[in-house]
Amino acid sequence: MFNKKKAKDSKDKRVPKKGIGVRIKKECAFCKSELDINYKNLELLTRYVSSRGKILSRRISGNCAKHQRKVCREIKRARFLNLIPYTGRVFS
Repeated sequence: MFNKKKAKDSKDKRVPKKGIGVRIKKECAFCKSELDINYKNLELLTRYVSSRGKILSRRISGNCAKHQRKVCREIKRARFLNLIPYTGRVFS
């Protein structure tokens, strides 16, 4: 039949590999410090736009859902007012 002692021995020999499945939780920069999210603050907004002109996702930027919505809204306002380009720089 099944020997429980062998099963325990085989589990003891397994060593988890380092770095696999371990993620460090990113903290929202806006929750840490009282930064004002405004369409006029172009330096702040351009940090959350890729070189191709796409808005970075929460997973990459590390923002919480509340602040990610605000960042997206302000980037879209700045784009509408022509403060930030809709696309990235075009090199010819």
